[in-house]
Amino acid sequence: MGQLTASNERAPDDDRVSGTAYTNLVVATIGFALTFWAWNLIAPLAGEFNKTLHMTSFAQSFLVAVPVIVGSLGRVPVGALTDRFGARLMFPLMSALTIVPVLLLIPARESYGALLAVGFFLGLGGTTFAIGVPLVNSWFPPSKRGLGVGVFGMGMGGVALSGYFTPRLWKHGHDLPFWVMAIALAAYTVVSFLLLRDRPDRVVPTASLASRLGTAGRLRVTWELSALYAIGFGGIVAFGVYLPTYLKTWYELSATDAGTKAAGFALVTVIFRPFGGWLSDRVHPAVVTCWALAITALFAIVQAFDPDLSPIGTIAFMVMAAGLGTTSGAVFALVAQVTPVAQVGSVTGIVGAVGGLGGFVPPLVMGAIYSAKGSYSIGFMLLSDLALAGAVYAIGRMRGIRPTGTTA
Repeated sequence: MGQLTASNERAPDDDRVSGTAYTNLVVATIGFALTFWAWNLIAPLAGEFNKTLHMTSFAQSFLVAVPVIVGSLGRVPVGALTDRFGARLMFPLMSALTIVPVLLLIPARESYGALLAVGFFLGLGGTTFAIGVPLVNSWFPPSKRGLGVGVFGMGMGGVALSGYFTPRLWKHGHDLPFWVMAIALAAYTVVSFLLLRDRPDRVVPTASLASRLGTAGRLRVTWELSALYAIGFGGIVAFGVYLPTYLKTWYELSATDAGTKAAGFALVTVIFRPFGGWLSDRVHPAVVTCWALAITALFAIVQAFDPDLSPIGTIAFMVMAAGLGTTSGAVFALVAQVTPVAQVGSVTGIVGAVGGLGGFVPPLVMGAIYSAKGSYSIGFMLLSDLALAGAVYAIGRMRGIRPTGTTA
């Protein structure tokens, strides 16, 4: 763990936060939300696409999972490129590039193969997380990084916005959701280029991309944090992309009602993510992670027994959302504590990638289990097992990591 002792104090040396820092936080959070909305365009409309494409449960799960895995893996190079070129260049660039697959969804929706291909490039929208974290981390003092990164993490509410608004826009015109998103991304591209600022004294690495990723990959804590984030944020992504399908299939809700309830789940995760960061500025993030995952595990067991949606099922989902949101905020509060400033982007890219991949597998597993068994109970029990394992590891191992990166 000795490699983690590099100073993390190049951000402001006291507790004061500048106006530029807040401007960056607001602009980055809005961009994160918009690109996440774009990233999640397929999932709320999968049921509508299925009316003409007649997909199997597994094929539908694979369709909504493709942007997730691409966006997750893309965070690794994007995070490293952000370390090198800065967020002022990378945020507008990735926002502009995301416009292309968004518009290509219009002609692609009549073909399953075309949707898969466009979904692959739609994954670009999921990479911006690895841009915003090092930006926010560099502008906020150590004592407030948990809250700052947690607030930025609220941008994942783009999934909730997509779940709520995309089906409603579709009703007013099948091309409308894609044109609205393309225009919003184009406007944001201009605004972000004008308003975002990298710290003048930020550390610009001179090593090659491969070398920097290799250095980050050799840090043990990178993979420990990745595992915890795969459970926390992976769970959020998995529910975001598959919950509408689950609610329509198991509880026979309409596409609009399922999207609304899924948006409510995502909204709770958004609210509790900064809470996890804020709490981690006061209590060790490992302790926060432990309790959040333990609560998630308990209510995953409750849902495994297929309770009525009102009220027990709804309560179970809302509590799981709170637990997963808190976990996500706490894990990245820990990233901000123990990662050298010049490597935050690279480490964030790896941790974010693994977290997103954690959201890729569950929709496929849930679809396969339902196709084979006609039930989702096994899937929820697997979630409970993973969350409980993460809780034990967090309190048993991660609690020993100090803010300097050394172990107790």
